[in-house]
Amino acid sequence: MTLASMMLTLPAYLMPDPERNAPIASPQATADGVDESSDQESVRLMLRVKEGDVKAFERLVEMHQSAIIGTCARMLNNIDDAHDIAQMVFIRVWRSAPRYEVTAKFTTWLFTITRNLVFNETRRRSRRKEVSMEQENEDDAPKHFADHSTPGADHITQQTELELALDKAIAALPEKQRLAVIMRRHEERPYEDICAALKMSLPAVKSLLFRARTELRKHLAAYLGEDIE
Repeated sequence: MTLASMMLTLPAYLMPDPERNAPIASPQATADGVDESSDQESVRLMLRVKEGDVKAFERLVEMHQSAIIGTCARMLNNIDDAHDIAQMVFIRVWRSAPRYEVTAKFTTWLFTITRNLVFNETRRRSRRKEVSMEQENEDDAPKHFADHSTPGADHITQQTELELALDKAIAALPEKQRLAVIMRRHEERPYEDICAALKMSLPAVKSLLFRARTELRKHLAAYLGEDIE
């Protein structure tokens, strides 16, 4: 069985998006009832944090740390850095608590903080990489991705290989496209959160996701040795 025969197992976000040609709904309409209920609880807890309630803050962290760490890990491709950035996110939440006002969904505010810190980190990495490339000329191989080939690589399933290729493709996307894909397809965030985090309109975000999906499919087409149109 070749990788080319596994196209049906590609994630859904590499396939044509039926929403692209559908009427554009308001961001609020994309959030389900469970998300709204969770956000109301988050706002309630945050208002307690504003009053200095440490227990409420601990509960907020428990509720949202998985999504924040997951987003940071996929953006940075490094779990240790992801934990560091996530910690910075919640430190900023705590320090901002006295000034907190309910002007938007809590998750919208939280992912906006995450976006700022992650983008700062990716740009810092970019500057550091440029310096490193100037200092080292003997090794031109990219170090961002680990070499997954091992003596037992024949036991790795084709699906695993495809997922590794997809991870590399996502990591290579421009930062805004990457964050939009991660928030929408991995963290299942509503468009409202993505629009706020990226400071873009809903049509612009949908267009961004369309371009990202097209780029991912092109990358995998090259990996599989065939065209995907």
